[in-house]
Amino acid sequence: MLKEFINIIKDHIEYRSQIFKLAKADLVKTYRGSALGWSWAIIKPVITIFVYWFAFSIGLRAGKGVNGYPFFLWLIAGLVPWFYIGDMITGGTETIRKYRYLVNKMKFPISTIPTFVSVSKYMVNIILLVIVGIIFAFFGYAPDIYYLQIPFYILLSFIFFTSWGLFSSMLASISKDFANLVKSFITAVFWLSGILWNPDTIKIVWLKKVLMVNPVTYLVNGFRNCFINKVWFWEQPETLLYFIIVTIIMIILALWSYKKLRKEIPDVL
Repeated sequence: MLKEFINIIKDHIEYRSQIFKLAKADLVKTYRGSALGWSWAIIKPVITIFVYWFAFSIGLRAGKGVNGYPFFLWLIAGLVPWFYIGDMITGGTETIRKYRYLVNKMKFPISTIPTFVSVSKYMVNIILLVIVGIIFAFFGYAPDIYYLQIPFYILLSFIFFTSWGLFSSMLASISKDFANLVKSFITAVFWLSGILWNPDTIKIVWLKKVLMVNPVTYLVNGFRNCFINKVWFWEQPETLLYFIIVTIIMIILALWSYKKLRKEIPDVL
């Protein structure tokens, strides 16, 4: 697998300019034809946030403050990172089929396709994270030194879910059933990852550890550590170690699928 890893790195270096151009093109393609254009990249998440805030704060009356912060701020600190994560879990799975013409007609390196899609989706998410910071400042919580670790969590999530995109899109190119399976599990991942509820409230130690093995839980909690909890990533070495191990496993799976399927995919597509 070392050979495949080196080849993937070489492809990314050689096609680095094309990756960013295609990421921009992917953004344009996503919002082309709508009157509001790129505004939908902001409008859709805002509507989603409002619905969850209304449901928990007004409807269920369960939106109590967390660590001295209003529930709304706690909600957006974890929900905004999920928009990228959720898009990559489902959208990343369909990248190669979506851009099959790059494989069949242009002979574009397969390994770089999930990467430019991931870059495209994170462009929007970074803008949303900036808006989150502005909202916190509006509520009287000015940026502090803990914001410096936001790029660290951005990098971790990018590495993990770009690797996931390569692994899942390779399998989905061979079997549509795999893509349907991923779509069927996305709701469960959302509700079990501590996005709308606080995992720290769980009293059962073993269950809490199992949840923290979930990379989505770790990343969402990591962004909340920047905005809400004011905790450095090295202050939670156990959960960081869990995430690193799961990420290494994901990279190995991505390399394995790339090695086994890259020659078959052009014929299948």
